[in-house]
Amino acid sequence: MSILHGPALDGRRLVVVGAGSHTGRLLAGTVSAAGAELVLAGPDVRKLERAAGELPGPAEVIPVDLADERSIAALATAAGRFDHLVSTAAVPANGPLAELDLADVRRAFAAKVIGPLLLAKHLAGQVAEGGSFTFFSGVAAWRPAPARTVMATTNGALAFLVQALAVEIAPVRVNAVSPGIVDTGSWDGLGAGKDAFLRGVAERNPARRVGGPDDLIKAVLYAIDNSYVTGTVLHVDGGGRLA
Repeated sequence: MSILHGPALDGRRLVVVGAGSHTGRLLAGTVSAAGAELVLAGPDVRKLERAAGELPGPAEVIPVDLADERSIAALATAAGRFDHLVSTAAVPANGPLAELDLADVRRAFAAKVIGPLLLAKHLAGQVAEGGSFTFFSGVAAWRPAPARTVMATTNGALAFLVQALAVEIAPVRVNAVSPGIVDTGSWDGLGAGKDAFLRGVAERNPARRVGGPDDLIKAVLYAIDNSYVTGTVLHVDGGGRLA
């Protein structure tokens, strides 16, 4: 299923948590162009308003802090009934184990584990028939590395959380998308070394390329559209977890 020939979303209401991120904005633009009505949620209202201004269709902006249950409950009240929720939220806490800051670790768990749990707690009862939650995990759970312990743990915990939620809040579907190395702009900080890094990733990946944002959006659209998929992690990593 290509982005241009994705699910028909006319009249559907989608909540996008993390809509201020690059991937969140791309997703919002794609589903808005397909006819969806959007709720854009995240911690930075200015980024959300900027994203809303780029959309061809209607969108509401609602601030939310995934570390604060009251904020999530307020999102539920403001969002009302909806068809699908997608959360791209992530707050990395990378670094050597001996140097980890507990506050950073808690924020990472709030974004990837506690926040999704509370989103399901407060919003599951508002999902329309055939609706779903889709969260973002990550390849670090399957390929842990030094200084990435928190990232591996939070992404792995989320993978198991979607299975548990798929059972507990059925028939609402719950899935995860697990990106590998994807050129969303997050690697731009490598500067002149970025191209060499991405070439090395492509050479090792069974798919022999690096992913792009469109690859992630296609996976999200699949999770939204296929009513027989739940409790599943969709690996969008070019086989990177196997290499």
